[in-house]
Amino acid sequence: MNIGIYGGSFNPIHRGHIALARQIRRKAHLDEVWFMVSPLNPLKADRGDLLPDELRLALVRKALEGEEGLVACDYEFHLPRPSYTWDTLQALSRDFPQHTFTLVIGADNWLVFDRWAHTADIIAHYPIVIYPREGSPIDVDALPESVRLVQMPLYNVSSTDVRQRIREGRPVRRLLPKNAYDDIVEAYQGK
Repeated sequence: MNIGIYGGSFNPIHRGHIALARQIRRKAHLDEVWFMVSPLNPLKADRGDLLPDELRLALVRKALEGEEGLVACDYEFHLPRPSYTWDTLQALSRDFPQHTFTLVIGADNWLVFDRWAHTADIIAHYPIVIYPREGSPIDVDALPESVRLVQMPLYNVSSTDVRQRIREGRPVRRLLPKNAYDDIVEAYQGK
């Protein structure tokens, strides 16, 4: 199978994440998209608004119930930390040799990709699919052969905005997956 690796803190997961993954799966011809829930990096300052790893994973699992080809994944929870994308991709290839892995990243991350660890190795060994992000223009003519930009709608929903709205008691129903709506709101109230 061809698996898209879509990493993030998903703090919280929202409808934009899911809509984007559905589009990427279809347009990039992926069998599945794995939502790689990133663990809290112990080397970074404590983020008081970040829910515990297992709770974020549980919310992603609940949000993806019934979503064909979209899978919540805790793989990075079991790797040495901090987890670098190159290490994750290599470990996945070793543990799941029957699959091909494609990295899924936003245009904002592509613009700083040269600051990631082992970028040349990632580009040489794994396809990369970039999705558009507002304010992050991509020159498609300058992309390496293994990298492509998928044209799709912009999903202007952010986890930061969702958390802020929950704290302020503003409506978030249209932003959150209905499977996990109550659990997400409860988890973030008082954070």
